[in-house]
Amino acid sequence: MKKITFSKNVFLPLTHVCGNACSYCSFKEPVADGCVMEPSEVKATLDRGAEFSCTEALFTFGERPELERGFNAHLQKIGYDSILDYCYDMSKYALSKGILPHSNVGIINEEEMSRMRTVTASMGLMLETTADVHAHRHSPGKDPAVRIEMIETAGKLKIPFTTGLLLGIGETREDRIESLQVIADIQKRFGHIQEIIIQNFCPKPGTEMADVPGATLDTVADTLSLAAEILPDSISVQIPPNLADAGRLLAYGVNDLGGVSPVTIDYINPEHPWPAIEELKTIAKGYKVRERLCVYEKYCTSEWIDESILPLVLDLKKRVYGA
Repeated sequence: MKKITFSKNVFLPLTHVCGNACSYCSFKEPVADGCVMEPSEVKATLDRGAEFSCTEALFTFGERPELERGFNAHLQKIGYDSILDYCYDMSKYALSKGILPHSNVGIINEEEMSRMRTVTASMGLMLETTADVHAHRHSPGKDPAVRIEMIETAGKLKIPFTTGLLLGIGETREDRIESLQVIADIQKRFGHIQEIIIQNFCPKPGTEMADVPGATLDTVADTLSLAAEILPDSISVQIPPNLADAGRLLAYGVNDLGGVSPVTIDYINPEHPWPAIEELKTIAKGYKVRERLCVYEKYCTSEWIDESILPLVLDLKKRVYGA
């Protein structure tokens, strides 16, 4: 019986302030009181995640929020000069609770990635598309060349990595093919891409693209078929079960349903609740549903994981994978 995997996580958006301004995004919020998640709230969420046996702490925030005027003052109120320093310390707390951090924090440089590697089991950055789309015109961090460079740097640093495509934001089928080919090429050179997310854009009320229809089920299915043809078998293919009719898409080569939390909501798509973990068995009827870590089993080695967190990774590997 074919396996469908998922990760049991807690979602921690340290801030919604962002240096990008994508036309489809409702995650970004202005600088204001309360724009940084308090350390006490982060720790309480992680404590609760530990109680529910969560194994992944998904840390995210808007890209380079320090670029937004006034943000640093709010960061300094909680004792930090850098949002990445804050993420680093909260990642260490997650590790102390037996939860593996996965950071998806936008564009960071090689030095920053090297440092974060010592407190994270995996990292992520959506490529989204290699196309120059109108939706990204106010988002310097969404320059495809910049994002490709960071994905490649993660490979050089031996960081288990997640990337993906966002469908329906103005790209064409040819663009999707090119995006998949770029990811396939990077994987052949570095071997660090453990999964790719095929995510359909969902229009958000109040955004510039609120009236733009999201990608159809046929478009998602076609992209999954292309992924099966283009990507190496070493890359797992994920469909977010709260955004698409995953049950109808599993037959197109999907083998993962991503992170699902018994504790927190999907802060990127709050209008689309995650299914309960038990519901995954209904969605994946006919498949064996199996929990995984944020770092895939084959990457749970000293080659891919920093020595400071390897003992915890190996303990959780035994618990979750039974090996």
